[in-house]
Amino acid sequence: MSVNKRLANYSDNRIDYGIILTVLILCLLGIVIVYATTAGIQNQGMMPTLQQALWYAVGALVVIIVMQFDSEQYWKLSMILYGVGLLLLFLVLLFHDRETAALTGAKSWFSIGPLSFQPSELMKPALIIFLSRIITTHNNQTTNRNLKTDVVLIGKVLAAAMPVFILVQLQNDLGTNLVMLSIVAGVILLSGVSWKILLPAFLFAVIFGGGLIVLAAYFPDILLKIGFKPYQLSRVTTWLNPFEDTSGDGYQLVQSILAIGSGQLTGKGFGVTEVPVPVRESDFIFTTIGENFGFVGASFILVVYFILIYQMVQTCFETQNEYYTYIAAGVISMILFHVLENVGMTIGLLPITGVPLPFISQGGSAIISNMIGVGLILSMRYHHRSYMFSNEDSFSFQ
Repeated sequence: MSVNKRLANYSDNRIDYGIILTVLILCLLGIVIVYATTAGIQNQGMMPTLQQALWYAVGALVVIIVMQFDSEQYWKLSMILYGVGLLLLFLVLLFHDRETAALTGAKSWFSIGPLSFQPSELMKPALIIFLSRIITTHNNQTTNRNLKTDVVLIGKVLAAAMPVFILVQLQNDLGTNLVMLSIVAGVILLSGVSWKILLPAFLFAVIFGGGLIVLAAYFPDILLKIGFKPYQLSRVTTWLNPFEDTSGDGYQLVQSILAIGSGQLTGKGFGVTEVPVPVRESDFIFTTIGENFGFVGASFILVVYFILIYQMVQTCFETQNEYYTYIAAGVISMILFHVLENVGMTIGLLPITGVPLPFISQGGSAIISNMIGVGLILSMRYHHRSYMFSNEDSFSFQ
Protein backbone atom coordinates (compact mmCIF):
# COMPACT_ATOMS: atom_id res chain seq x y z
CA MET A 1 0.00 0.00 0.00
CA SER A 2 1.34 3.45 -0.90
CA VAL A 3 2.13 6.11 1.67
CA ASN A 4 -0.65 8.35 0.29
CA LYS A 5 -3.27 5.65 0.76
CA ARG A 6 -2.05 4.96 4.27
CA LEU A 7 -2.19 8.63 5.09
CA ALA A 8 -5.77 8.72 3.79
CA ASN A 9 -6.67 5.75 5.98
CA TYR A 10 -4.99 7.44 8.93
CA SER A 11 -7.01 10.61 8.30
CA ASP A 12 -10.25 8.62 8.16
CA ASN A 13 -9.42 6.79 11.39
CA ARG A 14 -8.82 10.03 13.24
CA ILE A 15 -12.56 10.65 13.61
CA ASP A 16 -14.47 8.31 15.92
CA TYR A 17 -17.68 7.96 13.92
CA GLY A 18 -19.05 5.43 16.42
CA ILE A 19 -19.19 8.00 19.23
CA ILE A 20 -20.55 10.63 16.86
CA LEU A 21 -23.34 8.29 15.72
CA THR A 22 -24.26 7.35 19.31
CA VAL A 23 -24.42 10.99 20.42
CA LEU A 24 -26.45 11.82 17.30
CA ILE A 25 -28.95 9.11 18.21
CA LEU A 26 -29.28 10.54 21.73
CA CYS A 27 -29.80 14.04 20.32
CA LEU A 28 -32.47 12.83 17.89
CA LEU A 29 -34.18 11.00 20.72
CA GLY A 30 -33.90 14.20 22.75
CA ILE A 31 -35.74 16.20 20.09
CA VAL A 32 -38.49 13.58 19.90
CA ILE A 33 -38.87 13.34 23.68
CA VAL A 34 -38.75 17.11 24.26
CA TYR A 35 -41.41 17.53 21.56
CA ALA A 36 -43.55 14.81 23.12
CA THR A 37 -43.20 16.55 26.50
CA THR A 38 -43.56 20.21 25.61
CA ALA A 39 -45.83 20.08 22.56
CA GLY A 40 -47.72 16.85 23.18
CA ILE A 41 -48.14 16.85 26.96
CA GLN A 42 -47.73 20.50 27.97
CA ASN A 43 -49.21 22.12 24.83
CA GLN A 44 -46.37 24.62 24.50
CA GLY A 45 -46.08 24.40 20.73
CA MET A 46 -42.92 23.99 18.68
CA MET A 47 -40.75 26.71 20.24
CA PRO A 48 -39.17 24.60 23.05
CA THR A 49 -38.30 21.88 20.54
CA LEU A 50 -36.77 24.40 18.13
CA GLN A 51 -34.73 25.88 20.97
CA GLN A 52 -33.51 22.40 21.89
CA ALA A 53 -32.54 21.74 18.26
CA LEU A 54 -30.65 25.04 18.22
CA TRP A 55 -28.71 24.01 21.32
CA TYR A 56 -27.81 20.74 19.63
CA ALA A 57 -26.51 22.69 16.62
CA VAL A 58 -24.43 24.92 18.90
CA GLY A 59 -23.24 21.80 20.73
CA ALA A 60 -22.13 20.22 17.45
CA LEU A 61 -20.09 23.33 16.67
CA VAL A 62 -18.57 23.16 20.16
CA VAL A 63 -17.56 19.53 19.57
CA ILE A 64 -15.82 20.47 16.32
CA ILE A 65 -13.93 23.30 18.04
CA VAL A 66 -12.95 21.30 21.13
CA MET A 67 -11.57 18.36 19.14
CA GLN A 68 -9.21 20.67 17.23
CA PHE A 69 -7.06 21.09 20.35
CA ASP A 70 -4.58 18.37 21.26
CA SER A 71 -3.33 17.22 24.65
CA GLU A 72 -0.39 19.64 24.65
CA GLN A 73 -2.69 22.60 24.06
CA TYR A 74 -5.13 21.48 26.74
CA TRP A 75 -2.19 21.08 29.08
CA LYS A 76 -1.21 24.70 28.51
CA LEU A 77 -4.79 25.96 28.75
CA SER A 78 -5.75 23.92 31.82
CA MET A 79 -4.86 26.54 34.44
CA ILE A 80 -6.52 29.31 32.44
CA LEU A 81 -9.73 27.30 32.00
CA TYR A 82 -9.75 26.42 35.68
CA GLY A 83 -9.21 30.06 36.68
CA VAL A 84 -11.93 31.35 34.35
CA GLY A 85 -14.29 28.69 35.69
CA LEU A 86 -13.66 29.76 39.29
CA LEU A 87 -14.17 33.41 38.32
CA LEU A 88 -17.53 32.64 36.73
CA LEU A 89 -18.60 30.63 39.80
CA PHE A 90 -17.77 33.65 41.96
CA LEU A 91 -19.45 36.19 39.68
CA VAL A 92 -22.71 34.23 39.52
CA LEU A 93 -23.02 34.61 43.29
CA LEU A 94 -23.09 38.40 42.76
CA PHE A 95 -24.97 38.67 39.48
CA HIS A 96 -27.24 35.62 39.41
CA ASP A 97 -30.76 35.69 38.03
CA ARG A 98 -32.88 36.85 40.96
CA GLU A 99 -36.12 35.38 39.63
CA THR A 100 -34.63 31.92 39.20
CA ALA A 101 -33.04 32.12 42.66
CA ALA A 102 -36.37 33.09 44.22
CA LEU A 103 -38.11 30.23 42.46
CA THR A 104 -35.56 27.45 42.98
CA GLY A 105 -33.34 28.71 45.78
CA ALA A 106 -30.22 28.22 43.63
CA LYS A 107 -27.98 31.20 42.79
CA SER A 108 -26.42 29.41 39.87
CA TRP A 109 -27.79 31.05 36.73
CA PHE A 110 -26.72 34.05 34.68
CA SER A 111 -29.50 35.67 32.69
CA ILE A 112 -28.82 37.87 29.64
CA GLY A 113 -32.06 38.88 27.98
CA PRO A 114 -33.89 35.73 26.85
CA LEU A 115 -30.76 33.61 27.33
CA SER A 116 -29.59 32.03 30.56
CA PHE A 117 -26.74 29.69 31.36
CA GLN A 118 -25.22 27.91 34.33
CA PRO A 119 -21.45 28.56 34.72
CA SER A 120 -21.00 25.45 36.85
CA GLU A 121 -21.70 23.39 33.72
CA LEU A 122 -18.63 24.95 32.09
CA MET A 123 -16.63 24.33 35.26
CA LYS A 124 -17.12 20.58 34.94
CA PRO A 125 -14.88 20.04 31.86
CA ALA A 126 -12.48 22.74 33.10
CA LEU A 127 -12.07 20.86 36.37
CA ILE A 128 -11.53 17.59 34.50
CA ILE A 129 -8.75 19.08 32.36
CA PHE A 130 -7.04 20.72 35.34
CA LEU A 131 -7.19 17.69 37.64
CA SER A 132 -5.85 15.50 34.84
CA ARG A 133 -2.81 17.78 34.57
CA ILE A 134 -2.23 17.64 38.34
CA ILE A 135 -2.33 13.83 38.38
CA THR A 136 -0.17 13.43 35.28
CA THR A 137 2.45 15.83 36.64
CA HIS A 138 2.51 14.12 40.03
CA ASN A 139 2.86 10.63 38.57
CA ASN A 140 5.64 11.66 36.20
CA GLN A 141 7.57 13.32 39.03
CA THR A 142 7.15 10.38 41.39
CA THR A 143 9.67 7.62 40.81
CA ASN A 144 8.64 5.35 43.70
CA ARG A 145 4.90 5.15 44.36
CA ASN A 146 3.95 4.48 47.97
CA LEU A 147 1.18 5.36 50.42
CA LYS A 148 2.80 8.68 51.27
CA THR A 149 3.00 9.84 47.64
CA ASP A 150 -0.56 8.66 47.05
CA VAL A 151 -1.79 10.69 50.02
CA VAL A 152 0.06 13.73 48.63
CA LEU A 153 -1.62 13.20 45.26
CA ILE A 154 -5.07 13.01 46.82
CA GLY A 155 -4.26 16.16 48.78
CA LYS A 156 -3.34 18.00 45.56
CA VAL A 157 -6.55 16.91 43.85
CA LEU A 158 -8.73 17.90 46.81
CA ALA A 159 -6.94 21.24 47.14
CA ALA A 160 -7.83 22.03 43.51
CA ALA A 161 -11.40 20.76 43.85
CA MET A 162 -12.24 22.38 47.20
CA PRO A 163 -12.71 25.95 45.87
CA VAL A 164 -15.15 24.52 43.29
CA PHE A 165 -17.07 22.63 45.97
CA ILE A 166 -17.32 25.73 48.15
CA LEU A 167 -18.45 28.10 45.39
CA VAL A 168 -21.03 25.64 44.06
CA GLN A 169 -22.35 24.97 47.55
CA LEU A 170 -22.73 28.73 48.11
CA GLN A 171 -25.05 28.61 45.09
CA ASN A 172 -27.22 26.03 46.93
CA ASP A 173 -26.64 23.53 44.12
CA LEU A 174 -26.09 20.16 45.79
CA GLY A 175 -26.76 18.22 42.58
CA THR A 176 -23.91 19.90 40.71
CA ASN A 177 -21.60 19.37 43.67
CA LEU A 178 -22.36 15.65 43.56
CA VAL A 179 -21.38 15.66 39.87
CA MET A 180 -18.13 17.44 40.75
CA LEU A 181 -17.51 14.84 43.44
CA SER A 182 -18.06 12.03 40.92
CA ILE A 183 -15.48 13.66 38.62
CA VAL A 184 -12.94 13.84 41.44
CA ALA A 185 -13.63 10.23 42.41
CA GLY A 186 -13.30 9.07 38.81
CA VAL A 187 -9.90 10.64 38.16
CA ILE A 188 -8.54 9.52 41.55
CA LEU A 189 -9.75 5.97 40.95
CA LEU A 190 -7.77 5.80 37.71
CA SER A 191 -4.71 7.67 39.02
CA GLY A 192 -3.01 4.58 40.44
CA VAL A 193 -3.74 5.32 44.09
CA SER A 194 -3.34 2.21 46.24
CA TRP A 195 -6.40 0.21 47.24
CA LYS A 196 -5.13 0.53 50.82
CA ILE A 197 -6.28 4.14 50.60
CA LEU A 198 -9.25 3.71 48.27
CA LEU A 199 -10.94 0.95 50.29
CA PRO A 200 -10.96 2.86 53.62
CA ALA A 201 -12.05 6.01 51.77
CA PHE A 202 -14.94 4.11 50.19
CA LEU A 203 -15.99 2.62 53.52
CA PHE A 204 -15.80 6.06 55.14
CA ALA A 205 -17.96 7.54 52.37
CA VAL A 206 -20.57 4.79 52.84
CA ILE A 207 -20.63 5.22 56.62
CA PHE A 208 -20.64 9.02 56.37
CA GLY A 209 -23.41 9.03 53.77
CA GLY A 210 -25.44 6.55 55.75
CA GLY A 211 -24.97 8.64 58.87
CA LEU A 212 -26.26 11.75 57.09
CA ILE A 213 -29.34 9.84 55.94
CA VAL A 214 -30.04 8.66 59.49
CA LEU A 215 -29.59 12.19 60.85
CA ALA A 216 -31.86 13.65 58.16
CA ALA A 217 -34.56 11.10 58.89
CA TYR A 218 -34.48 11.09 62.71
CA PHE A 219 -32.38 14.04 63.93
CA PRO A 220 -32.83 16.82 61.31
CA ASP A 221 -32.18 19.62 63.83
CA ILE A 222 -28.53 18.58 64.05
CA LEU A 223 -28.02 19.02 60.31
CA LEU A 224 -29.95 22.30 60.26
CA LYS A 225 -27.59 23.71 62.89
CA ILE A 226 -24.52 22.94 60.76
CA GLY A 227 -25.83 24.59 57.59
CA PHE A 228 -28.08 22.13 55.77
CA LYS A 229 -31.22 23.60 54.22
CA PRO A 230 -34.74 22.36 55.09
CA TYR A 231 -35.47 21.52 51.45
CA GLN A 232 -32.34 19.33 51.31
CA LEU A 233 -33.49 17.34 54.34
CA SER A 234 -37.01 17.02 52.96
CA ARG A 235 -35.60 15.43 49.81
CA VAL A 236 -34.04 12.69 51.91
CA THR A 237 -37.17 12.04 53.99
CA THR A 238 -39.32 12.16 50.85
CA TRP A 239 -37.01 9.65 49.18
CA LEU A 240 -37.26 7.30 52.15
CA ASN A 241 -41.05 7.52 52.32
CA PRO A 242 -42.50 9.33 49.28
CA PHE A 243 -46.08 8.17 49.82
CA GLU A 244 -46.31 9.68 53.31
CA ASP A 245 -47.13 13.13 51.88
CA THR A 246 -48.36 12.65 48.33
CA SER A 247 -49.78 16.17 48.06
CA GLY A 248 -46.78 17.96 49.63
CA ASP A 249 -43.06 17.26 49.52
CA GLY A 250 -43.58 13.79 48.10
CA TYR A 251 -45.82 14.92 45.23
CA GLN A 252 -43.14 15.18 42.53
CA LEU A 253 -41.52 11.84 43.30
CA VAL A 254 -44.84 10.01 43.65
CA GLN A 255 -46.08 11.42 40.34
CA SER A 256 -42.79 10.44 38.70
CA ILE A 257 -43.04 6.86 39.94
CA LEU A 258 -46.68 6.60 38.89
CA ALA A 259 -45.98 8.05 35.43
CA ILE A 260 -43.11 5.68 34.69
CA GLY A 261 -44.95 2.67 36.09
CA SER A 262 -48.10 3.45 34.12
CA GLY A 263 -46.17 3.09 30.87
CA GLN A 264 -45.82 -0.64 31.56
CA LEU A 265 -44.11 -2.63 28.78
CA THR A 266 -44.52 -0.53 25.62
CA GLY A 267 -45.96 2.77 26.84
CA LYS A 268 -49.16 4.69 26.23
CA GLY A 269 -48.07 6.28 22.98
CA PHE A 270 -46.42 9.45 21.76
CA GLY A 271 -47.37 12.55 23.77
CA VAL A 272 -49.97 10.72 25.87
CA THR A 273 -50.10 11.27 29.63
CA GLU A 274 -52.47 10.60 32.47
CA VAL A 275 -50.09 11.64 35.27
CA PRO A 276 -48.94 15.27 35.69
CA VAL A 277 -45.27 15.60 36.69
CA PRO A 278 -43.59 18.92 37.62
CA VAL A 279 -40.43 19.89 35.70
CA ARG A 280 -41.06 17.02 33.29
CA GLU A 281 -39.22 18.70 30.42
CA SER A 282 -35.85 18.92 32.19
CA ASP A 283 -34.90 16.99 35.33
CA PHE A 284 -37.86 14.58 35.07
CA ILE A 285 -37.87 13.98 31.33
CA PHE A 286 -37.32 10.27 31.98
CA THR A 287 -40.96 10.18 33.10
CA THR A 288 -42.00 10.97 29.52
CA ILE A 289 -39.79 8.17 28.25
CA GLY A 290 -41.30 5.68 30.70
CA GLU A 291 -44.90 6.78 30.27
CA ASN A 292 -44.89 7.21 26.49
CA PHE A 293 -42.56 4.38 25.46
CA GLY A 294 -42.67 2.03 28.43
CA PHE A 295 -40.03 -0.37 29.67
CA VAL A 296 -38.92 -1.13 26.11
CA GLY A 297 -38.25 2.53 25.25
CA ALA A 298 -36.54 3.27 28.56
CA SER A 299 -34.33 0.19 28.22
CA PHE A 300 -33.37 1.15 24.67
CA ILE A 301 -32.15 4.58 25.81
CA LEU A 302 -30.17 3.06 28.66
CA VAL A 303 -28.53 0.67 26.20
CA VAL A 304 -27.54 3.65 24.01
CA TYR A 305 -25.91 5.28 27.02
CA PHE A 306 -24.08 2.05 27.80
CA ILE A 307 -22.78 1.89 24.22
CA LEU A 308 -21.55 5.50 24.46
CA ILE A 309 -19.68 4.82 27.71
CA TYR A 310 -18.19 1.63 26.24
CA GLN A 311 -17.00 3.52 23.14
CA MET A 312 -15.38 6.20 25.29
CA VAL A 313 -13.55 3.59 27.36
CA GLN A 314 -12.42 1.81 24.19
CA THR A 315 -11.06 5.05 22.71
CA CYS A 316 -9.17 5.68 25.92
CA PHE A 317 -7.45 2.28 25.74
CA GLU A 318 -6.61 2.69 22.06
CA THR A 319 -4.86 6.06 22.41
CA GLN A 320 -2.78 5.12 25.49
CA ASN A 321 -2.06 8.72 26.44
CA GLU A 322 -1.80 9.19 30.22
CA TYR A 323 -3.11 12.75 30.27
CA TYR A 324 -6.01 11.86 27.98
CA THR A 325 -6.74 8.81 30.15
CA TYR A 326 -7.50 10.98 33.16
CA ILE A 327 -9.54 13.38 31.03
CA ALA A 328 -11.56 10.43 29.74
CA ALA A 329 -12.05 9.15 33.29
CA GLY A 330 -13.48 12.51 34.30
CA VAL A 331 -15.79 12.77 31.29
CA ILE A 332 -17.05 9.20 31.69
CA SER A 333 -17.63 9.73 35.42
CA MET A 334 -19.55 12.93 34.70
CA ILE A 335 -21.87 11.42 32.10
CA LEU A 336 -22.32 8.13 33.96
CA PHE A 337 -23.26 9.88 37.20
CA HIS A 338 -25.79 12.06 35.38
CA VAL A 339 -27.48 9.01 33.90
CA LEU A 340 -27.51 6.94 37.09
CA GLU A 341 -28.64 9.81 39.32
CA ASN A 342 -31.31 11.10 36.95
CA VAL A 343 -32.86 7.72 36.26
CA GLY A 344 -32.42 6.67 39.88
CA MET A 345 -34.19 9.71 41.30
CA THR A 346 -37.14 9.48 38.89
CA ILE A 347 -37.87 5.87 39.90
CA GLY A 348 -37.27 6.46 43.61
CA LEU A 349 -33.96 4.63 44.01
CA LEU A 350 -32.00 7.82 44.77
CA PRO A 351 -32.89 11.19 46.33
CA ILE A 352 -33.97 14.02 44.05
CA THR A 353 -31.00 16.29 43.27
CA GLY A 354 -31.92 18.19 40.11
CA VAL A 355 -29.43 16.45 37.81
CA PRO A 356 -30.52 16.43 34.12
CA LEU A 357 -30.46 13.46 31.75
CA PRO A 358 -27.45 13.91 29.40
CA PHE A 359 -28.21 15.03 25.81
CA ILE A 360 -31.96 14.62 26.35
CA SER A 361 -33.20 16.93 29.11
CA GLN A 362 -34.22 20.39 27.97
CA GLY A 363 -31.57 23.01 28.71
CA GLY A 364 -28.63 24.48 26.85
CA SER A 365 -25.97 24.69 29.58
CA ALA A 366 -26.00 20.96 30.27
CA ILE A 367 -25.96 20.14 26.56
CA ILE A 368 -22.91 22.34 25.98
CA SER A 369 -21.10 20.80 28.97
CA ASN A 370 -21.74 17.27 27.74
CA MET A 371 -20.77 18.20 24.19
CA ILE A 372 -17.47 19.59 25.47
CA GLY A 373 -16.91 16.23 27.13
CA VAL A 374 -17.63 14.44 23.86
CA GLY A 375 -15.25 16.79 22.05
CA LEU A 376 -12.49 15.98 24.54
CA ILE A 377 -12.96 12.24 23.91
CA LEU A 378 -13.01 12.73 20.14
CA SER A 379 -9.82 14.80 20.42
CA MET A 380 -8.04 11.74 21.81
CA ARG A 381 -8.24 9.84 18.54
CA TYR A 382 -8.17 12.92 16.31
CA HIS A 383 -4.70 13.84 17.56
CA HIS A 384 -3.48 10.33 18.33
CA ARG A 385 -0.05 9.73 16.77
CA SER A 386 0.69 6.12 17.55
CA TYR A 387 -0.28 5.00 14.05
CA MET A 388 2.88 3.35 12.74
CA PHE A 389 3.91 2.83 9.13
CA SER A 390 5.94 -0.15 8.04
CA ASN A 391 9.71 -0.04 7.59
CA GLU A 392 9.32 0.35 3.86
CA ASP A 393 8.03 3.88 4.40
CA SER A 394 10.39 6.72 5.16
CA PHE A 395 8.55 8.16 8.19
CA SER A 396 6.09 7.37 10.93
CA PHE A 397 3.86 9.02 13.50
CA GLN A 398 4.73 8.38 17.14
